[in-house]
Amino acid sequence: MLDDTLKTQLASYLQRLQRPVELIASLDDRESSADLRALLGEIAALSPLVHVRLDGTDTRRPSFTVSGEGREMHLGFAAIPLGHEFTSLVLALLQAGGHPPKVEPAVIEQIRALDGDFRFETYMSLSCHNCPDVVQALNLMAVLNPRIRHVAIDGALFQGEVSAREIMAVPTVFLNGQPFGAGRMELHEILAKIDTGASAREAARLGAQEPFDVLIVGGGPAGAAAAVYAARKGIRTGIVAERFGGQTLDTLGIDNFISVPHTEGPQFAAALQAHAKAYDVDIMNGQRVTALAPAAEPGGLASVTLENGAVLQGRAVIVAPGARWRNVNVPGEAEYRNRGVAYCPHCDGPLFKGKPVAVIGGGNSGVEAAIDLAGIVAHVTLLEFAPALKADAVLVAKLTSLPNVRVLTNVQTTGIVGDGKQVSALRYRERDSGAGQQIELAGVFVQIGLVPNTEWLRGTVALSKHGEIVIDERCATSVPGIYAAGDATTVPYKQIIVAGGEGAKAALSAFDHLVRSPVPAAAGEAVPA
Repeated sequence: MLDDTLKTQLASYLQRLQRPVELIASLDDRESSADLRALLGEIAALSPLVHVRLDGTDTRRPSFTVSGEGREMHLGFAAIPLGHEFTSLVLALLQAGGHPPKVEPAVIEQIRALDGDFRFETYMSLSCHNCPDVVQALNLMAVLNPRIRHVAIDGALFQGEVSAREIMAVPTVFLNGQPFGAGRMELHEILAKIDTGASAREAARLGAQEPFDVLIVGGGPAGAAAAVYAARKGIRTGIVAERFGGQTLDTLGIDNFISVPHTEGPQFAAALQAHAKAYDVDIMNGQRVTALAPAAEPGGLASVTLENGAVLQGRAVIVAPGARWRNVNVPGEAEYRNRGVAYCPHCDGPLFKGKPVAVIGGGNSGVEAAIDLAGIVAHVTLLEFAPALKADAVLVAKLTSLPNVRVLTNVQTTGIVGDGKQVSALRYRERDSGAGQQIELAGVFVQIGLVPNTEWLRGTVALSKHGEIVIDERCATSVPGIYAAGDATTVPYKQIIVAGGEGAKAALSAFDHLVRSPVPAAAGEAVPA
Protein backbone atom coordinates (compact mmCIF):
# COMPACT_ATOMS: atom_id res chain seq x y z
CA MET A 1 0.00 0.00 0.00
CA LEU A 2 2.82 2.41 0.91
CA ASP A 3 5.87 2.88 -1.29
CA ASP A 4 9.37 2.89 0.19
CA THR A 5 9.63 6.69 0.25
CA LEU A 6 6.36 7.06 2.13
CA LYS A 7 7.35 4.31 4.57
CA THR A 8 10.61 6.07 5.32
CA GLN A 9 8.83 9.37 5.94
CA LEU A 10 6.17 7.75 8.12
CA ALA A 11 8.75 5.85 10.17
CA SER A 12 10.48 9.16 10.87
CA TYR A 13 7.21 10.72 12.06
CA LEU A 14 6.36 7.73 14.26
CA GLN A 15 9.58 8.22 16.20
CA ARG A 16 7.78 11.16 17.83
CA LEU A 17 5.26 8.88 19.55
CA GLN A 18 5.44 9.18 23.34
CA ARG A 19 3.08 6.33 24.23
CA PRO A 20 1.59 3.24 22.54
CA VAL A 21 -1.13 3.63 19.93
CA GLU A 22 -3.70 0.94 19.18
CA LEU A 23 -5.49 0.52 15.85
CA ILE A 24 -8.63 -1.63 16.12
CA ALA A 25 -9.99 -2.77 12.76
CA SER A 26 -13.49 -3.95 11.87
CA LEU A 27 -13.25 -5.96 8.65
CA ASP A 28 -15.27 -8.19 6.35
CA ASP A 29 -14.45 -10.29 3.30
CA ARG A 30 -14.40 -7.45 0.77
CA GLU A 31 -11.24 -6.48 -1.09
CA SER A 32 -11.29 -3.06 0.60
CA SER A 33 -11.02 -4.79 3.99
CA ALA A 34 -7.99 -6.70 2.78
CA ASP A 35 -6.45 -3.41 1.64
CA LEU A 36 -7.09 -1.79 5.01
CA ARG A 37 -5.63 -4.77 6.85
CA ALA A 38 -2.49 -4.53 4.70
CA LEU A 39 -2.17 -0.78 5.32
CA LEU A 40 -2.48 -1.12 9.09
CA GLY A 41 0.05 -3.94 9.08
CA GLU A 42 2.55 -1.82 7.19
CA ILE A 43 2.11 1.04 9.65
CA ALA A 44 2.54 -1.21 12.69
CA ALA A 45 5.74 -2.62 11.20
CA LEU A 46 7.26 0.86 11.25
CA SER A 47 7.06 1.43 15.02
CA PRO A 48 7.09 -0.81 18.11
CA LEU A 49 4.58 1.58 19.69
CA VAL A 50 1.86 0.92 17.10
CA HIS A 51 -0.28 -2.17 17.63
CA VAL A 52 -3.07 -3.57 15.46
CA ARG A 53 -6.11 -5.57 16.54
CA LEU A 54 -8.56 -7.17 14.12
CA ASP A 55 -11.46 -7.76 16.50
CA GLY A 56 -13.33 -4.50 16.06
CA THR A 57 -17.12 -4.55 16.32
CA ASP A 58 -18.01 -1.47 14.28
CA THR A 59 -20.89 -2.06 11.87
CA ARG A 60 -19.13 0.02 9.21
CA ARG A 61 -16.67 -2.29 7.51
CA PRO A 62 -13.93 -1.71 6.63
CA SER A 63 -13.13 0.76 9.39
CA PHE A 64 -10.74 1.22 12.29
CA THR A 65 -10.37 3.29 15.45
CA VAL A 66 -7.29 5.02 16.83
CA SER A 67 -6.65 5.16 20.56
CA GLY A 68 -3.79 6.11 22.85
CA GLU A 69 -2.74 4.04 25.85
CA GLY A 70 -4.34 5.18 29.09
CA ARG A 71 -6.60 7.74 27.39
CA GLU A 72 -10.26 7.51 26.46
CA MET A 73 -10.80 8.71 22.92
CA HIS A 74 -13.24 8.00 20.12
CA LEU A 75 -11.59 8.61 16.77
CA GLY A 76 -12.08 6.48 13.69
CA PHE A 77 -11.80 6.11 9.94
CA ALA A 78 -14.40 4.27 7.86
CA ALA A 79 -11.95 4.54 5.02
CA ILE A 80 -8.57 3.54 3.72
CA PRO A 81 -7.07 6.96 4.43
CA LEU A 82 -4.63 7.48 1.61
CA GLY A 83 -4.64 10.33 -0.91
CA HIS A 84 -5.37 13.68 0.72
CA GLU A 85 -6.40 11.93 3.96
CA PHE A 86 -3.05 10.25 4.60
CA THR A 87 -1.91 13.35 6.46
CA SER A 88 -5.06 13.10 8.60
CA LEU A 89 -4.09 9.55 9.54
CA VAL A 90 -0.50 10.52 10.39
CA LEU A 91 -1.68 13.39 12.61
CA ALA A 92 -4.21 11.13 14.34
CA LEU A 93 -1.46 8.64 15.13
CA LEU A 94 0.88 11.32 16.48
CA GLN A 95 -1.78 13.06 18.58
CA ALA A 96 -3.10 9.80 20.01
CA GLY A 97 0.51 8.91 20.79
CA GLY A 98 1.08 12.03 22.85
CA HIS A 99 2.79 14.31 20.32
CA PRO A 100 1.56 17.86 21.07
CA PRO A 101 -0.65 19.46 18.40
CA LYS A 102 0.33 22.77 16.80
CA VAL A 103 -2.62 24.63 18.29
CA GLU A 104 -2.68 27.57 20.67
CA PRO A 105 -3.00 26.54 24.35
CA ALA A 106 -6.17 28.62 24.70
CA VAL A 107 -7.84 26.62 21.92
CA ILE A 108 -6.80 23.33 23.51
CA GLU A 109 -8.35 24.40 26.80
CA GLN A 110 -11.49 25.55 24.99
CA ILE A 111 -11.89 22.08 23.44
CA ARG A 112 -11.28 20.30 26.73
CA ALA A 113 -13.84 22.50 28.48
CA LEU A 114 -16.67 21.83 26.01
CA ASP A 115 -19.71 20.63 27.93
CA GLY A 116 -21.89 18.07 26.18
CA ASP A 117 -21.73 14.91 24.12
CA PHE A 118 -20.81 15.42 20.47
CA ARG A 119 -20.90 12.59 17.91
CA PHE A 120 -19.52 13.82 14.59
CA GLU A 121 -19.59 11.95 11.27
CA THR A 122 -17.72 13.44 8.32
CA TYR A 123 -18.39 12.19 4.79
CA MET A 124 -15.36 12.89 2.61
CA SER A 125 -13.60 11.72 -0.53
CA LEU A 126 -9.91 10.88 -0.82
CA SER A 127 -9.51 13.32 -3.73
CA CYS A 128 -11.02 16.25 -1.82
CA HIS A 129 -8.44 18.85 -0.81
CA ASN A 130 -10.93 20.65 1.42
CA CYS A 131 -11.85 17.58 3.47
CA PRO A 132 -8.61 17.10 5.47
CA ASP A 133 -9.00 20.38 7.36
CA VAL A 134 -12.41 19.27 8.63
CA VAL A 135 -11.29 15.72 9.39
CA GLN A 136 -8.14 16.86 11.20
CA ALA A 137 -9.98 19.47 13.27
CA LEU A 138 -12.61 16.99 14.46
CA ASN A 139 -9.99 14.28 15.05
CA LEU A 140 -8.04 16.66 17.29
CA MET A 141 -11.18 17.48 19.23
CA ALA A 142 -11.82 13.75 19.74
CA VAL A 143 -8.25 13.26 21.01
CA LEU A 144 -8.53 16.13 23.50
CA ASN A 145 -12.06 15.58 24.82
CA PRO A 146 -13.44 12.06 25.55
CA ARG A 147 -17.01 13.34 25.15
CA ILE A 148 -16.34 14.09 21.49
CA ARG A 149 -16.56 11.25 18.95
CA HIS A 150 -15.56 11.48 15.32
CA VAL A 151 -15.45 9.14 12.36
CA ALA A 152 -14.30 10.09 8.86
CA ILE A 153 -16.26 8.16 6.22
CA ASP A 154 -15.15 7.66 2.62
CA GLY A 155 -18.29 8.22 0.55
CA ALA A 156 -16.95 5.98 -2.22
CA LEU A 157 -16.79 3.02 0.19
CA PHE A 158 -20.17 3.66 1.80
CA GLN A 159 -22.32 4.76 -1.12
CA GLY A 160 -25.44 3.36 0.52
CA GLU A 161 -25.08 5.83 3.39
CA VAL A 162 -24.34 8.64 0.96
CA SER A 163 -27.53 7.92 -0.95
CA ALA A 164 -29.67 7.42 2.16
CA ARG A 165 -28.49 10.71 3.64
CA GLU A 166 -28.74 12.47 0.27
CA ILE A 167 -25.14 13.69 0.41
CA MET A 168 -24.17 15.48 -2.80
CA ALA A 169 -21.03 17.34 -1.69
CA VAL A 170 -18.03 16.77 0.52
CA PRO A 171 -17.09 17.36 3.20
CA THR A 172 -20.51 16.96 4.81
CA VAL A 173 -20.65 16.73 8.60
CA PHE A 174 -23.39 15.33 10.82
CA LEU A 175 -23.56 16.04 14.56
CA ASN A 176 -25.56 13.61 16.71
CA GLY A 177 -27.30 12.35 13.59
CA GLN A 178 -28.33 15.79 12.28
CA PRO A 179 -26.74 17.90 9.49
CA PHE A 180 -24.08 20.17 10.97
CA GLY A 181 -22.25 21.69 8.02
CA ALA A 182 -20.99 21.22 4.47
CA GLY A 183 -17.87 22.48 2.79
CA ARG A 184 -14.53 23.53 4.15
CA MET A 185 -14.51 24.36 7.87
CA GLU A 186 -11.56 25.15 10.09
CA LEU A 187 -11.22 24.40 13.78
CA HIS A 188 -12.22 27.88 14.92
CA GLU A 189 -15.39 27.74 12.80
CA ILE A 190 -16.44 24.41 14.27
CA LEU A 191 -15.81 25.61 17.81
CA ALA A 192 -17.77 28.81 17.17
CA LYS A 193 -20.81 26.72 16.20
CA ILE A 194 -20.82 24.50 19.27
CA ASP A 195 -19.32 26.82 21.91
CA THR A 196 -22.02 29.46 22.29
CA GLY A 197 -19.91 31.80 24.40
CA ALA A 198 -16.89 31.79 22.08
CA SER A 199 -17.99 34.71 19.90
CA ALA A 200 -18.52 37.11 22.80
CA ARG A 201 -15.18 36.16 24.39
CA GLU A 202 -13.37 36.64 21.10
CA ALA A 203 -15.06 40.00 20.47
CA ALA A 204 -13.95 41.26 23.88
CA ARG A 205 -10.39 40.10 23.29
CA LEU A 206 -10.11 41.68 19.86
CA GLY A 207 -11.79 44.89 20.92
CA ALA A 208 -9.10 45.42 23.54
CA GLN A 209 -6.32 45.50 20.91
CA GLU A 210 -4.16 48.60 20.65
CA PRO A 211 -4.38 50.43 17.27
CA PHE A 212 -2.18 49.05 14.50
CA ASP A 213 0.13 51.08 12.29
CA VAL A 214 -1.07 48.99 9.35
CA LEU A 215 -4.22 46.88 9.56
CA ILE A 216 -4.81 44.45 6.69
CA VAL A 217 -8.17 42.95 5.78
CA GLY A 218 -7.85 39.62 3.96
CA GLY A 219 -5.49 36.68 4.31
CA GLY A 220 -4.92 35.58 0.73
CA PRO A 221 -1.67 36.07 -1.22
CA ALA A 222 -2.18 39.85 -1.39
CA GLY A 223 -2.95 40.22 2.32
CA ALA A 224 -0.14 37.91 3.39
CA ALA A 225 2.42 39.71 1.23
CA ALA A 226 1.24 43.07 2.57
CA ALA A 227 1.63 41.80 6.14
CA VAL A 228 5.19 40.59 5.56
CA TYR A 229 6.29 43.79 3.83
CA ALA A 230 4.68 46.01 6.45
CA ALA A 231 6.07 44.05 9.40
CA ARG A 232 9.57 44.13 7.90
CA LYS A 233 9.44 47.91 8.30
CA GLY A 234 9.28 47.42 12.06
CA ILE A 235 5.76 48.79 12.44
CA ARG A 236 2.83 47.26 14.34
CA THR A 237 0.99 45.09 11.80
CA GLY A 238 -2.25 43.18 12.10
CA ILE A 239 -4.13 41.04 9.62
CA VAL A 240 -7.78 40.06 9.99
CA ALA A 241 -9.09 37.31 7.73
CA GLU A 242 -12.14 35.15 7.38
CA ARG A 243 -10.01 32.31 5.96
CA PHE A 244 -6.26 32.74 5.95
CA GLY A 245 -5.15 31.59 2.51
CA GLY A 246 -8.23 32.83 0.69
CA GLN A 247 -8.95 31.25 -2.68
CA THR A 248 -5.73 29.23 -2.55
CA LEU A 249 -7.44 26.97 0.01
CA ASP A 250 -9.81 25.91 -2.78
CA THR A 251 -7.11 25.49 -5.42
CA LEU A 252 -5.85 21.98 -6.07
CA GLY A 253 -2.71 22.59 -8.10
CA ILE A 254 -0.51 25.70 -8.32
CA ASP A 255 2.03 25.39 -11.13
CA ASN A 256 2.89 28.96 -12.08
CA PHE A 257 4.26 30.60 -8.94
CA ILE A 258 7.79 31.50 -9.93
CA SER A 259 10.48 29.31 -8.25
CA VAL A 260 7.86 26.78 -7.07
CA PRO A 261 7.29 24.27 -9.91
CA HIS A 262 4.27 22.71 -8.20
CA THR A 263 2.39 22.90 -4.94
CA GLU A 264 -1.17 22.45 -3.73
CA GLY A 265 -3.41 25.20 -2.45
CA PRO A 266 -3.69 24.20 1.22
CA GLN A 267 0.09 23.78 1.48
CA PHE A 268 0.62 27.14 -0.17
CA ALA A 269 -1.86 28.76 2.24
CA ALA A 270 -0.07 27.22 5.23
CA ALA A 271 3.23 28.61 3.93
CA LEU A 272 1.69 32.08 3.60
CA GLN A 273 0.55 31.99 7.21
CA ALA A 274 3.88 30.66 8.48
CA HIS A 275 5.73 33.44 6.64
CA ALA A 276 3.50 36.11 8.17
CA LYS A 277 3.87 34.62 11.67
CA ALA A 278 7.65 34.70 11.31
CA TYR A 279 7.47 38.52 11.27
CA ASP A 280 5.47 39.05 14.46
CA VAL A 281 2.26 39.84 12.58
CA ASP A 282 -0.87 39.72 14.74
CA ILE A 283 -3.05 37.26 12.81
CA MET A 284 -6.77 37.35 13.61
CA ASN A 285 -8.21 34.45 11.62
CA GLY A 286 -11.84 33.38 11.32
CA GLN A 287 -13.17 36.94 11.47
CA ARG A 288 -15.62 38.45 8.99
CA VAL A 289 -15.35 42.21 8.43
CA THR A 290 -18.62 44.09 7.95
CA ALA A 291 -17.64 47.77 7.73
CA LEU A 292 -14.75 50.20 7.22
CA ALA A 293 -14.72 53.77 8.55
CA PRO A 294 -11.88 56.00 7.27
CA ALA A 295 -9.95 58.27 9.61
CA ALA A 296 -11.80 61.48 10.43
CA GLU A 297 -8.66 63.60 9.99
CA PRO A 298 -5.12 63.26 8.62
CA GLY A 299 -3.03 61.12 10.92
CA GLY A 300 -6.15 59.74 12.60
CA LEU A 301 -7.31 56.17 12.94
CA ALA A 302 -9.44 54.20 10.50
CA SER A 303 -11.83 51.65 12.04
CA VAL A 304 -12.74 48.14 10.91
CA THR A 305 -15.86 46.55 12.39
CA LEU A 306 -16.14 42.76 12.68
CA GLU A 307 -19.26 40.63 12.51
CA ASN A 308 -18.93 39.80 16.22
CA GLY A 309 -19.09 43.51 17.09
CA ALA A 310 -15.40 44.10 17.80
CA VAL A 311 -13.77 47.21 16.33
CA LEU A 312 -10.12 47.27 15.23
CA GLN A 313 -8.19 50.44 14.40
CA GLY A 314 -5.24 51.27 12.16
CA ARG A 315 -3.35 54.37 11.05
CA ALA A 316 -3.44 52.87 7.55
CA VAL A 317 -5.63 50.08 6.21
CA ILE A 318 -4.92 47.69 3.33
CA VAL A 319 -8.02 45.98 1.96
CA ALA A 320 -7.43 42.64 0.22
CA PRO A 321 -10.72 40.72 0.55
CA GLY A 322 -10.25 38.61 -2.58
CA ALA A 323 -13.05 37.07 -4.59
CA ARG A 324 -15.39 34.08 -4.61
CA TRP A 325 -16.90 31.76 -7.19
CA ARG A 326 -19.47 33.53 -9.36
CA ASN A 327 -22.98 32.08 -9.32
CA VAL A 328 -24.80 31.45 -12.57
CA ASN A 329 -27.92 32.96 -10.95
CA VAL A 330 -30.61 30.81 -12.54
CA PRO A 331 -33.64 29.16 -10.95
CA GLY A 332 -32.65 26.04 -9.01
CA GLU A 333 -29.01 26.96 -8.36
CA ALA A 334 -29.47 28.10 -4.78
CA GLU A 335 -32.10 25.46 -4.01
CA TYR A 336 -29.85 22.59 -5.11
CA ARG A 337 -26.47 23.89 -3.91
CA ASN A 338 -24.65 20.89 -2.38
CA ARG A 339 -27.47 18.70 -3.68
CA GLY A 340 -26.13 18.39 -7.19
CA VAL A 341 -24.93 21.94 -7.79
CA ALA A 342 -21.21 22.09 -7.01
CA TYR A 343 -18.25 24.41 -7.48
CA CYS A 344 -15.27 22.11 -6.81
CA PRO A 345 -14.83 19.21 -9.26
CA HIS A 346 -11.87 17.81 -7.31
CA CYS A 347 -13.86 17.65 -4.08
CA ASP A 348 -17.26 16.54 -5.29
CA GLY A 349 -16.47 14.77 -8.55
CA PRO A 350 -16.14 11.28 -6.97
CA LEU A 351 -19.72 11.53 -5.67
CA PHE A 352 -20.93 11.52 -9.29
CA LYS A 353 -18.99 8.44 -10.39
CA GLY A 354 -20.73 6.76 -13.30
CA LYS A 355 -23.34 9.53 -13.63
CA PRO A 356 -23.84 12.28 -16.25
CA VAL A 357 -22.92 15.85 -15.27
CA ALA A 358 -22.59 19.31 -16.81
CA VAL A 359 -19.93 22.00 -16.46
CA ILE A 360 -20.95 25.63 -17.00
CA GLY A 361 -18.07 27.75 -18.26
CA GLY A 362 -15.60 27.47 -21.14
CA GLY A 363 -12.61 29.24 -19.64
CA ASN A 364 -9.54 27.46 -18.28
CA SER A 365 -11.21 26.47 -15.01
CA GLY A 366 -14.30 25.11 -16.77
CA VAL A 367 -12.36 23.11 -19.33
CA GLU A 368 -9.97 21.75 -16.69
CA ALA A 369 -12.98 20.72 -14.60
CA ALA A 370 -14.54 18.90 -17.56
CA ILE A 371 -11.28 17.07 -18.28
CA ASP A 372 -10.94 15.95 -14.66
CA LEU A 373 -14.56 14.87 -14.40
CA ALA A 374 -14.43 12.90 -17.65
CA GLY A 375 -12.19 10.37 -15.95
CA ILE A 376 -14.74 9.78 -13.18
CA VAL A 377 -18.28 10.34 -14.43
CA ALA A 378 -20.24 8.70 -17.22
CA HIS A 379 -20.54 11.77 -19.43
CA VAL A 380 -19.74 15.50 -19.30
CA THR A 381 -21.60 18.26 -21.15
CA LEU A 382 -19.74 21.57 -21.15
CA LEU A 383 -21.79 24.72 -21.81
CA GLU A 384 -20.27 28.05 -22.89
CA PHE A 385 -22.19 31.30 -23.42
CA ALA A 386 -19.75 32.66 -26.04
CA PRO A 387 -19.50 31.32 -29.60
CA ALA A 388 -16.18 29.61 -28.80
CA LEU A 389 -14.32 28.24 -25.77
CA LYS A 390 -12.03 30.75 -24.07
CA ALA A 391 -9.60 28.25 -22.54
CA ASP A 392 -5.99 27.77 -23.62
CA ALA A 393 -5.60 25.84 -26.88
CA VAL A 394 -3.78 22.93 -25.22
CA LEU A 395 -6.68 22.42 -22.81
CA VAL A 396 -9.28 22.63 -25.58
CA ALA A 397 -7.36 20.05 -27.62
CA LYS A 398 -7.32 17.68 -24.65
CA LEU A 399 -11.01 18.22 -23.96
CA THR A 400 -12.13 17.56 -27.53
CA SER A 401 -10.11 14.33 -27.63
CA LEU A 402 -12.17 12.77 -24.84
CA PRO A 403 -14.91 10.37 -25.99
CA ASN A 404 -17.39 11.09 -23.17
CA VAL A 405 -17.45 14.88 -23.47
CA ARG A 406 -19.86 17.06 -25.45
CA VAL A 407 -19.23 20.79 -25.92
CA LEU A 408 -22.09 23.23 -26.43
CA THR A 409 -21.13 26.79 -27.33
CA ASN A 410 -23.28 29.88 -27.82
CA VAL A 411 -25.80 28.60 -25.27
CA GLN A 412 -27.28 30.19 -22.16
CA THR A 413 -28.09 28.18 -19.02
CA THR A 414 -31.67 29.05 -18.01
CA GLY A 415 -32.39 26.75 -15.09
CA ILE A 416 -31.42 23.79 -12.92
CA VAL A 417 -34.14 21.22 -12.34
CA GLY A 418 -34.56 18.79 -9.46
CA ASP A 419 -37.01 16.48 -7.80
CA GLY A 420 -37.03 18.43 -4.53
CA LYS A 421 -34.10 16.45 -3.16
CA GLN A 422 -31.40 16.58 -5.82
CA VAL A 423 -30.59 17.77 -9.34
CA SER A 424 -32.14 15.86 -12.21
CA ALA A 425 -31.68 18.10 -15.27
CA LEU A 426 -30.31 21.36 -16.67
CA ARG A 427 -32.14 23.69 -19.06
CA TYR A 428 -30.45 25.91 -21.62
CA ARG A 429 -31.32 28.12 -24.58
CA GLU A 430 -29.59 28.09 -27.97
CA ARG A 431 -28.67 31.74 -28.52
CA ASP A 432 -28.85 31.55 -32.32
CA SER A 433 -32.27 29.94 -32.65
CA GLY A 434 -33.75 30.72 -29.26
CA ALA A 435 -34.78 27.08 -28.88
CA GLY A 436 -34.93 25.71 -25.35
CA GLN A 437 -33.32 22.39 -24.49
CA GLN A 438 -33.02 20.15 -21.43
CA ILE A 439 -30.28 17.69 -20.42
CA GLU A 440 -31.01 14.89 -17.95
CA LEU A 441 -28.11 14.65 -15.49
CA ALA A 442 -27.12 14.23 -11.84
CA GLY A 443 -24.80 17.17 -11.22
CA VAL A 444 -23.91 20.67 -12.38
CA PHE A 445 -20.45 22.19 -11.80
CA VAL A 446 -20.37 26.00 -12.03
CA GLN A 447 -17.06 27.40 -13.29
CA ILE A 448 -17.74 30.92 -14.61
CA GLY A 449 -15.17 33.04 -12.87
CA LEU A 450 -15.05 35.17 -9.75
CA VAL A 451 -16.87 38.06 -8.09
CA PRO A 452 -15.04 40.46 -5.71
CA ASN A 453 -15.91 40.37 -2.00
CA THR A 454 -16.58 44.10 -1.79
CA GLU A 455 -20.25 44.50 -0.90
CA TRP A 456 -19.28 45.77 2.55
CA LEU A 457 -17.21 48.57 0.98
CA ARG A 458 -19.99 50.18 -1.06
CA GLY A 459 -20.25 53.84 -0.18
CA THR A 460 -16.83 53.88 1.49
CA VAL A 461 -14.35 53.63 -1.40
CA ALA A 462 -14.88 53.94 -5.14
CA LEU A 463 -15.85 50.70 -6.88
CA SER A 464 -15.96 49.88 -10.59
CA LYS A 465 -19.14 48.77 -12.34
CA HIS A 466 -17.97 45.19 -11.68
CA GLY A 467 -17.64 45.83 -7.94
CA GLU A 468 -13.84 45.97 -8.00
CA ILE A 469 -11.99 48.46 -5.78
CA VAL A 470 -10.63 51.28 -7.94
CA ILE A 471 -6.92 51.81 -7.23
CA ASP A 472 -4.05 53.74 -8.78
CA GLU A 473 -0.52 52.60 -9.58
CA ARG A 474 0.40 52.84 -5.88
CA CYS A 475 -2.60 50.73 -4.76
CA ALA A 476 -4.27 53.81 -3.26
CA THR A 477 -8.07 53.89 -3.17
CA SER A 478 -10.27 56.98 -3.40
CA VAL A 479 -9.86 57.49 0.37
CA PRO A 480 -6.53 58.71 1.84
CA GLY A 481 -4.89 56.12 4.07
CA ILE A 482 -6.88 53.23 2.58
CA TYR A 483 -5.06 50.95 0.15
CA ALA A 484 -6.19 47.81 -1.68
CA ALA A 485 -4.61 44.84 -3.44
CA GLY A 486 -5.39 41.52 -5.07
CA ASP A 487 -8.30 40.03 -6.96
CA ALA A 488 -10.85 42.47 -5.49
CA THR A 489 -9.21 45.43 -7.25
CA THR A 490 -9.20 46.82 -10.79
CA VAL A 491 -5.73 45.40 -11.47
CA PRO A 492 -5.97 43.02 -14.44
CA TYR A 493 -4.86 39.38 -14.45
CA LYS A 494 -6.20 37.64 -11.36
CA GLN A 495 -3.17 35.50 -10.59
CA ILE A 496 -1.54 34.51 -7.31
CA ILE A 497 1.80 36.04 -8.19
CA VAL A 498 0.15 39.28 -9.31
CA ALA A 499 -1.81 39.47 -6.05
CA GLY A 500 1.35 38.91 -4.02
CA GLY A 501 3.19 41.68 -5.84
CA GLU A 502 0.27 44.07 -5.41
CA GLY A 503 0.13 43.29 -1.69
CA ALA A 504 3.81 44.14 -1.31
CA LYS A 505 3.27 47.38 -3.24
CA ALA A 506 0.29 48.30 -1.07
CA ALA A 507 2.35 47.81 2.10
CA LEU A 508 5.18 49.99 0.80
CA SER A 509 2.66 52.67 -0.16
CA ALA A 510 0.99 52.47 3.25
CA PHE A 511 4.37 52.84 4.97
CA ASP A 512 5.17 55.87 2.83
CA HIS A 513 1.77 57.32 3.81
CA LEU A 514 2.58 56.85 7.52
CA VAL A 515 5.97 58.52 7.14
CA ARG A 516 4.34 61.57 5.57
CA SER A 517 1.33 61.74 7.92
CA PRO A 518 1.08 63.78 11.14
CA VAL A 519 2.01 61.78 14.22
CA PRO A 520 -1.10 61.42 16.44
CA ALA A 521 -0.83 62.99 19.88
CA ALA A 522 -0.56 60.67 22.87
CA ALA A 523 -3.44 60.58 25.33
CA GLY A 524 -3.45 63.76 27.41
CA GLU A 525 -0.81 65.46 25.24
CA ALA A 526 -1.61 68.90 23.86
CA VAL A 527 -1.74 69.15 20.08
CA PRO A 528 0.47 72.01 18.79
CA ALA A 529 -1.49 74.95 17.41
